[in-house]
Amino acid sequence: MVTATTTDPIAPMLRLMWLASPALPIGAFSYSEALEAAVEHGLVHNDVSAAHWLSQQLALLARGDLAAMAHAIPAWQGGDEATLRAIADWLRQTRDGAESRLQSEQMGQSLLVWLRPQGMASADQLALLDRIGPPPHYALVMSLALATVDVPLAQALQAQAFGWAENQVQAALKAVPLGQTAGQRVLARLAAEIPAAVATALATPPHQRQLFAPMLSILAARHETQYSRLFRS
Repeated sequence: MVTATTTDPIAPMLRLMWLASPALPIGAFSYSEALEAAVEHGLVHNDVSAAHWLSQQLALLARGDLAAMAHAIPAWQGGDEATLRAIADWLRQTRDGAESRLQSEQMGQSLLVWLRPQGMASADQLALLDRIGPPPHYALVMSLALATVDVPLAQALQAQAFGWAENQVQAALKAVPLGQTAGQRVLARLAAEIPAAVATALATPPHQRQLFAPMLSILAARHETQYSRLFRS
């Protein structure tokens, strides 16, 4: 159970929906996470190929950043600085390109700017985040936010995964491009796969977290010099 650390006048489910919303002002809409490069190189060209691409991305997320968040949320609740520092180090070391690092750091900093005045995180938690040191990577800051919401851990991770899926489908609508109905078909497949992805994240021990995806890394690097592009990554 994720337990609130402060008295929150907003109901937990509404708070969770807010944190998962693409309207959260953290710039997630600016990033396609190499989807745009996959379109450029012909790997994604319709809703079926987009769904397959994003399904693979979700599986990667499950054993990587979602697994890190599954460990970070209880660490924030317990004030476990050693665990949080280890997760922060892992996040820094696994951003294997300039664009993925930029995304993680920019979204983390923007989320922190939003989070500070919300009254969700305690002063001690915010001070601990400051001690861990800049840059505050997105998964670490979002884990802090989710740690303050009184919902089960699996539910918190499902909301986070669905928010990611919504942003990626919106990127596909622009980059492929797809129509709204086709986008909903892609989102339906991802939504059906999210519970299993979260189960994987919860079952992944720290020493087995990994983000090994060579083709994704190559495409992300190619995106840095792509001639025409809509997204920052």
